[in-house]
Amino acid sequence: MSQTLLITGASSGIGRATAEAAIAAGWRVGLFARRREPLEELAENGDCLVLPGDVTDPASLEMAVASMADTWGRLDVLFNNAGIFPPQGMIDEIDVADWNASVSVNLTGMFNAARAAFAQMRRQAPQGGRIINNGSISAYVPRPGSVAYTATKHAITGLTKSLSLDGRPFDIACGQIDIGNAKTPILEALAERAAVTGDSVPAMMDVEDAARSVLHMASMPPGANVQFMTVMATKMPYIGRG
Repeated sequence: MSQTLLITGASSGIGRATAEAAIAAGWRVGLFARRREPLEELAENGDCLVLPGDVTDPASLEMAVASMADTWGRLDVLFNNAGIFPPQGMIDEIDVADWNASVSVNLTGMFNAARAAFAQMRRQAPQGGRIINNGSISAYVPRPGSVAYTATKHAITGLTKSLSLDGRPFDIACGQIDIGNAKTPILEALAERAAVTGDSVPAMMDVEDAARSVLHMASMPPGANVQFMTVMATKMPYIGRG
């Protein structure tokens, strides 16, 4: 039987690319995001469930997981992906509302998704599953002016480590993928702004390369786990001084 995969933030960017790759590989995919229309478009290509909802609403994630369990009997993998990149600036220029939005989506939203998935994986038979958190290279090396985004991504590393330990008695593995400069609408907008301001345009990789990396982690056997993976554009200034 095909494995089941829930993707949050599946309507665009890395989430959408991962959904497309998983569908092509024969996975059963739960597509979770706020916008229904792009999810329905994706679902035409495979065995999918359209699960509109907001990661800041715990009940909508619980309903999504329950729908997958009712339809397919279990949840094998969660790709905990949904996130936002709030406006940049020095800390005294950041609107508190933007900080709160970043924490609500990037941290609490990931907690909500992991909580719902963990509960299902813990009680299903056979027990177990895998949670893959989308971290960021910002969890190690931030961009200037990214305090709200970077702080949440550091927190995701703590979430990953805690879930890895807490999941062991229940055969629930947890890993984190830290992606650098995948070509998504967010990064393309940054590149366009850099071209206008005269700053260096960031090196980028195809978003499909990130998606393949997620599926590699998702496809590991139960006895093995990719704890942390970094996949990035080869020429981005991450190693050494930029």
